[in-house]
Amino acid sequence: MQNGEFQAARDRAEVLLEKYTDLYDFAPAGYFSLDEQGQILEANLTGAALLGLERSRLIHRRLAQFVAPTSQPRFRAFLEQVFVTPRKEVCEVSLLKTGGAPFWAQLLAASAVSLSGPRRWCRVVLSDITVVKHAEEAQRRSEGLMAANRELKQEIVRRQTVEKALKQSEQHQGSLLEQSRHMQEQLRHLSHQILRAQEEERKRISRELHDEITQTLVGINVHLETLVRQATVQPTEFKRQIVRTQRLVEKALHSVHEFARELRPTALDDLGLIATLHSYMKDFAKRTGIHVHFKTFTSGHIAELDNATRTVAYRVVQEALTNVARHAQASQVELRIQKVPGAILLEIKDNGKAFDVERLLRAKRHRHLGLLGMRERVEMIGGNLRLTSAPGQGTVIRAQIPFGPIPTHPA
Repeated sequence: MQNGEFQAARDRAEVLLEKYTDLYDFAPAGYFSLDEQGQILEANLTGAALLGLERSRLIHRRLAQFVAPTSQPRFRAFLEQVFVTPRKEVCEVSLLKTGGAPFWAQLLAASAVSLSGPRRWCRVVLSDITVVKHAEEAQRRSEGLMAANRELKQEIVRRQTVEKALKQSEQHQGSLLEQSRHMQEQLRHLSHQILRAQEEERKRISRELHDEITQTLVGINVHLETLVRQATVQPTEFKRQIVRTQRLVEKALHSVHEFARELRPTALDDLGLIATLHSYMKDFAKRTGIHVHFKTFTSGHIAELDNATRTVAYRVVQEALTNVARHAQASQVELRIQKVPGAILLEIKDNGKAFDVERLLRAKRHRHLGLLGMRERVEMIGGNLRLTSAPGQGTVIRAQIPFGPIPTHPA
């Protein structure tokens, strides 16, 4: 009876062992028992299959022999940590399968105590995670591609912005070049106009000298010859001839004086700007019949203008009144000179007909050299000149001329 019970218990134990062996050998993960040096003490059939070697050939070999070189440091650190801590340790390594392709494995290990002695060992569960690693790698690549795509989009936007800026810059440069060409054309036109004006002025002076002064001098010479021939005539007739000759001399002197005043009035240096303008406007009104109102609010500030600056102010007034006489068909002109911070403001206003200032200044073939000349003179000394013209209100020229010395001296 005891033998029967013993046999039944033995049969049950064999059945349980067989079940345990099946569970151990055919588990979905590889099971290994390792000592402290990583030597394989036990392995199930799944673990042997994962490493591509028969179980009998795995026993007493080191698991490190199947670890890829790149994963060796990680594996050694993992195995060392397993035997110094009671908790479970996890590690991911690349393993080399005998006769097969390398694969990624996850190692889950915990230390154990041998019942037969002091030898230390650990249990290791080995799982093939190649699919997971490939998925993670694919995810990383996807994220990398997405990041690269975002960077590419940003680069496209940046390049589009740069391209737009370059186009705007090219358009701006083109505009600047066009303005430069326009200014060069204006300067060439101005130079041509100046040369023509100089030539016309020379012709006028030559004609005036020939028609007035030369003829007067010829008349003086004729009278002097007559006086020589009539030296013995009656004293009364001789005196009359001398008076005629004196009048001719006076006429010649007056003509020379007028030429000198037009070229450069000496009163501007001797008497100053205000007195010279009074004299010029008096003569202007007499010649043209246009009434001129002159108002000044500068007190003694005019004296602060140097010689060249006074010349610019005089030339602006002279040219403005000349334009009024030639083109404006005005009956009166008002000239105001007043002090503004750091400068003198000239304002010449007429009641004549108006004109389009911008169109006139932009015109390529215009002959209004006076307007350009006034602007050039004023800007050359650091001032500014503005023209406004409106129907029924006439034309106003405002020139702001600064105090102090200037770097160049206009003629």
